[in-house]
Amino acid sequence: MHHFWRTCAALLATVASAPANGASEVKNVAIIGAGAAGSSAAYHLQQYAEDEGLSINITIFEKTERIGGRTLTLQAFDDPSQPIELGASIFVEINQILFNASQEFNLPTGDPHEQETGAVTAIWNGKKFVFETSEGSSWWWDVAQMFWKYGLAPYKAVKLVKSVVGKFLLMYDAPHFPFQSLTEKAFELGLLDITGVTGEQFLAQNNIDPRFGRDILQAATRVNYASNLAFIHGLETMVSFATDGAIAVQGGNWQIFDKMVSASGALLYRNTSVASISAVQKKTETSSPKYVIATRDGLVESSSHEEYGIAFDNVIVASPWQFSHISAGEGVLQHAIDEIPYTKLHVTLFASPLKLSARFFGLFPGSKAPSSVYTTLAEGDEPKLGADGVGSTGFYAVSTLGTVVNPRTGKREYAYKIFSAEPVTSGFLSKLLGTDIPASFISTKTEEGGEAAVEPISWYRPHWFYSYPMLLPRVTFQDPIIGDGLYYTSGIESFISTMETSALMGKNVARLIADDFAGISRTDTKEASDEEGIREQGPGEL
Repeated sequence: MHHFWRTCAALLATVASAPANGASEVKNVAIIGAGAAGSSAAYHLQQYAEDEGLSINITIFEKTERIGGRTLTLQAFDDPSQPIELGASIFVEINQILFNASQEFNLPTGDPHEQETGAVTAIWNGKKFVFETSEGSSWWWDVAQMFWKYGLAPYKAVKLVKSVVGKFLLMYDAPHFPFQSLTEKAFELGLLDITGVTGEQFLAQNNIDPRFGRDILQAATRVNYASNLAFIHGLETMVSFATDGAIAVQGGNWQIFDKMVSASGALLYRNTSVASISAVQKKTETSSPKYVIATRDGLVESSSHEEYGIAFDNVIVASPWQFSHISAGEGVLQHAIDEIPYTKLHVTLFASPLKLSARFFGLFPGSKAPSSVYTTLAEGDEPKLGADGVGSTGFYAVSTLGTVVNPRTGKREYAYKIFSAEPVTSGFLSKLLGTDIPASFISTKTEEGGEAAVEPISWYRPHWFYSYPMLLPRVTFQDPIIGDGLYYTSGIESFISTMETSALMGKNVARLIADDFAGISRTDTKEASDEEGIREQGPGEL
């Protein structure tokens, strides 16, 4: 019966979007995954279809209950009025797709981390603080102390970031958009020279003081990608430092993608895992390929699955293939999909009335500890790959996200987020907060008849993600077209792994599909662009 109603829903959706001259002209597109890439693909495909006068029926299969993928918001104390971002927490104003969508959907944005005046953010190498700045302090003071310690390195690094990011931003517009090959596009824009070396090597090539790289830039690559400079490529190193104008959607960034899916008009199946993709019709000169998808209940571990009642002209796989557990039938994949190692990142949220302990960081008793601490390696520490690279600090970052109200006491407490390579232990938290934290996180009582003692941790939520690839140097990347009418978005994650770049690949795939349906042929080489420019100029301008 479940299969029957699903088939009816699919048929009704197809008929509803059919043109007057017959349902045969409706193109059916399946999108697997409702994260940043899948949501963006649905949203932009619907827009392109309207622009080109196409009739497209979009169906999204999402294995979880929610939209947003690794963009995940939790509620402190299970209170909807106190959201805390667990996953991808910020984007920047140069992120055109996310920023424009937040404006289009009238989503309120603001500073993702509102700190108390005077709150200190520091970079710690396990032995000492190598940099500190205070909330509300003058920007010139930060510049002065960096200039005193690192000379022109900060200026040169910012200039380098702008140059590299400027090259990447060319991928948003013609003649570089849309692109059928990510590798060719990266080569054309001169970005393979940057992805082909480590961040450490790229900084050395550009004569940037290695002390600045180790102390400042490495803190950025660790908090953003859990990686040291020796094990992350140069392009992602630059992206890690491009955080000027960071903002977040109030209530959670997932709302951008939720609005995209709603605006697309797609038929969305939650808690639905795709078990297999089969080719039932090959592409010929007179016919398009057709694919059948089989699904299973995402809430139940079972080998049983059922075929979806509609054949699809296109399928977009919008999640990492190696984690999808999808079986591809004969002739489906014309290009093998690389399996790449992903980082397993532990993210721990908790609330406490206690501030971070000064003693934990080797400060004198009574000293003021920082509110947020990013970490790096000390001089002489050996950088390592993956979880082994966290070093003597034991964590990548601990941040004070602001304050929340404890509903049991009615008082404000600090909300913290920890990024770590391993699960956080009660022993670590005891040292971090300077008080005993029992493994059960259960409060103790005072003497009989007294009031309950203040809980050192009043709310606690551990989580882990396969958050992003291990971004080692490479010069080839998975292209978005993996078969006739079959597309893949996660290849961009080894190039740049952000919400924005996933959304860009979703938009790129949507444009490729719309072009194919509309019979639009594009040439995205520089030579073609130059020729077009010559044709547009008058004789006197040559």
